[in-house]
Amino acid sequence: MAKDIHAQESVTAFIAKLDSSSTCHYPRNLHCYFFMLLLILPVLSQAQGDWWTKVDSSLLVQLTQKGHAEFLIVLTAQADLRLAKQFNTKNEKGKFVFETASKLAKESQLPVIDRLSQHKVPFRSFWIVNAIWSAGDLALVEEIASMPIVARIDANPVVPLQRLPPDSIVTILPSDRNLTPNSWGLTKINADDVWNSLGYTGSGVVVGGQDTGYEWAHPAIKEQYRGWVNNAANHNYNWHDAIHDTIHFGSNNSCGLNLMAPCDDNNHGTHTMGTMVGAIGESVIGVAPDAKWIGCRNMEEGDGTPTTYIECFEW
Repeated sequence: MAKDIHAQESVTAFIAKLDSSSTCHYPRNLHCYFFMLLLILPVLSQAQGDWWTKVDSSLLVQLTQKGHAEFLIVLTAQADLRLAKQFNTKNEKGKFVFETASKLAKESQLPVIDRLSQHKVPFRSFWIVNAIWSAGDLALVEEIASMPIVARIDANPVVPLQRLPPDSIVTILPSDRNLTPNSWGLTKINADDVWNSLGYTGSGVVVGGQDTGYEWAHPAIKEQYRGWVNNAANHNYNWHDAIHDTIHFGSNNSCGLNLMAPCDDNNHGTHTMGTMVGAIGESVIGVAPDAKWIGCRNMEEGDGTPTTYIECFEW
């Protein structure tokens, strides 16, 4: 027991020393990151139990540097959805998946939620994958990782939108674009052949997008928005915002947070939805111009995290 206590104290002291002196930043300095990891793992191996083997190595480094981090607790129990294939309709399959996965999450997450509540830390439950988002220090991560019902604890890194470099963007449109009412790109992928020969234009289909948000009243996508009916907007069940706080703390978001109506704080989402369903009069922009769309914002000014993506997928 004395050895275990000494090991725990050594871990705490080592972490504190690194936290006060480290200038290593992941992922900008990968060499430094791996060097820190090599320093941390031998010390952790002296600690009681093997809890640290369940923890993402990048999360360990982040906790070492900053003392606090967001993380995703993934439970061992995951829903078995293979029986969904026995149902014939999409509604039946969807109902089975939702009820099975949400029931398992509600029942199996209780012990973890109790621990998090005791520590008065924020958390958010998911059912599409049996996992819980939270934030805290190394001691909390150790406590949660030590629970047998927890499979692993992943980091929740900021994932920036990858844009093309400025010098790779073609600014001169092909000369034959004005010869067709359709977008040049659509004819290149033969989308017009699918419309004309097979009659598939997206009619009866609802496209679900998740991106930087959507300028729903943009003329190229407004009429296709499922929430626009009889010249009135109804965003219920047609829009969800997974951005509850700024990704980069201290900054302001141009659209705001927890939005009840669609907004695009980066313009990327509006562009992608136009590619999917866009049309203005006789000019077709999207691959499925007769489809309807609904949307979720999973990025804040172009930056998202695994949990914002999971929340949108769940919605």
